[in-house]
Amino acid sequence: MFKTTLTTSMIVLGLTTSSTVMAEQKLVVISSFSILGDLVSEIGQQHVSVTNLVKVNGDAHVFSPTPQDAKAISSAQLVVMNGLQFEGWMPRLLEAANYQGVQVIAANGIDELKTKQGGSKHEHHDHDHEQHSDEHEHHDHAHHDHGDIDPHAWHSIKNVKIYVNNITQGLIKVDPENRLDYQQNATDYIQELEQLAVKLGAQLATIPEAQRKVITPHDAFGYFARDFNVTFLAPQGTSTGSEASAADVARLIKQIRHDNVNAVFMENITDNRLIEQISRETDAKIGGKLYSDALSSTDQSAATYLAMMQYNVDTIVDALK
Repeated sequence: MFKTTLTTSMIVLGLTTSSTVMAEQKLVVISSFSILGDLVSEIGQQHVSVTNLVKVNGDAHVFSPTPQDAKAISSAQLVVMNGLQFEGWMPRLLEAANYQGVQVIAANGIDELKTKQGGSKHEHHDHDHEQHSDEHEHHDHAHHDHGDIDPHAWHSIKNVKIYVNNITQGLIKVDPENRLDYQQNATDYIQELEQLAVKLGAQLATIPEAQRKVITPHDAFGYFARDFNVTFLAPQGTSTGSEASAADVARLIKQIRHDNVNAVFMENITDNRLIEQISRETDAKIGGKLYSDALSSTDQSAATYLAMMQYNVDTIVDALK
């Protein structure tokens, strides 16, 4: 009798343990960089385990994948990347991992911006800079690797709503059983995005348009510029892998002085010595640090996409008042 009872208990315990393990199994998702990883986490919530290839405060432009990254991808059920040639290293990495699973190109379907080299729509205030566009194009073309499309589309909340829909469809394709959860999470998050867009627009509207001129190390904020009518200028092109020429820097310094730009900004992913030099030579103050291509660590102010956008606008508005 005792043996039978013990055997029955072991069977029940085994079934319970098996059910618990099954309940804890999560969808393994690899995202190319931290901003995408946050979006996946917001939509997937408890159903996903997300690993970012490029970590917080990391620079995807100059990222070099490791064998460990290929190994992580080989065991993933879903890979999420930005697209727009942002992750030039991703095709080789997917091939090295022999990845056959579902891929999501988050930026598919957005309203693309051309780079300045291709005739950027966000430099319409940049009259002095435009006079030298041919020389600037010749210099940067040899260094950046994004073609003529600006890949930094996540700086538009309107675009991120498209990102969210693309990611949601990818999650549903891999895990249709949790379709309703993914759809509801996406709906809730899009509402948060829409509310944030209104708030940020109101904050920036307190700064006269003529004063909304922002200097950053690399040209990462074109979509932000388009959405919020802010002029962004940078010594580097859309990739931090490019190098600003002495002539580019001299022209930018001249323009800062001409337009009375009173603040320049550092970025979390770049070497900011050039910005510090520009600040010294123009007497423009350093207005703070902006988060461009990566989130911050969790103990800082830009650990999520929503927090990053709010932090960047707070920093810009405070500096330009």
